[in-house]
Amino acid sequence: MEEYGKILLIAMPFFLLLIFIERGYGYFKGINHTPVMDSVSSISSGMTNAVKDALGLSISIITYEWMVSNLAIFHIKATILTYIVAFFVIDFYGYWGHRWAHEINFFWNKHAIHHSSEEFNLACALRQPISSFVSLFTFLLLPAALVGVPARVIAILLPIHLFLQFWYHTRYIGKMGFLEKFLVTPSHHRVHHAINAEYMDKNHGQIFIFWDKWFGTFQEELESAPPVFGITRPAHTWNPIKINFQHLWLLVKDAYHAESLKDKLTIWFKPTGWRPKDFDDKYPIAKISDVYHFEKYGHQHSRLLKLWSVIQLFITLGLISYLFGNIASIGMPHIFIYGLFIFLTVYSYTELMDTRKSSVFWEIIRYLASIGIIFYYGDWFGMNRVFAYSNWILLAYFTVSLFMSFYFAFVEFKNNQTTLSYGN
Repeated sequence: MEEYGKILLIAMPFFLLLIFIERGYGYFKGINHTPVMDSVSSISSGMTNAVKDALGLSISIITYEWMVSNLAIFHIKATILTYIVAFFVIDFYGYWGHRWAHEINFFWNKHAIHHSSEEFNLACALRQPISSFVSLFTFLLLPAALVGVPARVIAILLPIHLFLQFWYHTRYIGKMGFLEKFLVTPSHHRVHHAINAEYMDKNHGQIFIFWDKWFGTFQEELESAPPVFGITRPAHTWNPIKINFQHLWLLVKDAYHAESLKDKLTIWFKPTGWRPKDFDDKYPIAKISDVYHFEKYGHQHSRLLKLWSVIQLFITLGLISYLFGNIASIGMPHIFIYGLFIFLTVYSYTELMDTRKSSVFWEIIRYLASIGIIFYYGDWFGMNRVFAYSNWILLAYFTVSLFMSFYFAFVEFKNNQTTLSYGN
């Protein structure tokens, strides 16, 4: 936990810097693909995923350590060649896990969050799941385990492999010539995120595109079909925690309503989007029928709400940074209380971003939780040792946050008389 938290402390500022550079470049070019609320939602999703991973809130049915200990034909040392071979194996594992997440109903739930943005930018790369509590595809690393690639090599390469997938989530880089033949590029990945019929479920590669070419899932980006982004059943919320479980909830309801036992049992493993016969008529759900003509979600907000959402984002990033930097000293089970509070915080302010009055309820719960934590521990998980007046600063922030929620819910949202900002 502690080591991963330190890695994230280094990675987060780097990712944020690139996101700001992309937004600045878009402003300079006069073409903005990074709306404020969409970016805040995406980064918030990344924060919840980072907290989940740093706290180890996921398990593997089969661990790589077990496979290499029990199935290795022989063992090899950690040389440069070992790292290269392991990287290719990890990318092979990533391709198939990614492809199955698109092709199988149940597995789509953990991946839908990543595609839920109706934009395509660096921030949306951070839309990662919290619903993947169990890793089922570790067996795909079997080739590395059989030749005895050390577990430490895999542990080092897995986060590197993930972070290398960040850069190609952008619309500002065109086709890249020779690199298009073997690397996943922004052009390839725009196809993957598109909901155009000709692009659906294509280009699952994560670093190398030749897996798609070999296994028949490759599609080049076409000038005649500009990619349109999102998911065909729109999320219609900025709340990343809700998005993480929307598809699962749909499957649960469809399984409940299914008349035959066969449908109740097999719906989970059918192709993504499959529903029992006539369910689209009996239990209709919102779905995009014309990808070139639909209204994107929630792009009319007051400037004040946008500003407050950004402030909430950065304060939450600060709280998360303190957690990641002090996991060992905070200790168990207190780190899980801290993590739960972060989830509550993200839920509360993204509900406010959705202009829901119910956000006040969640903010009241958060306020009471914050008071309880400070009084129970005497300070914010030992923060007084670092900042002498942290208790008063945090109490002031939580009080202002509660006041702002009341203001938005019962003044701005009620009267709807604020000046709307139609720009991004």
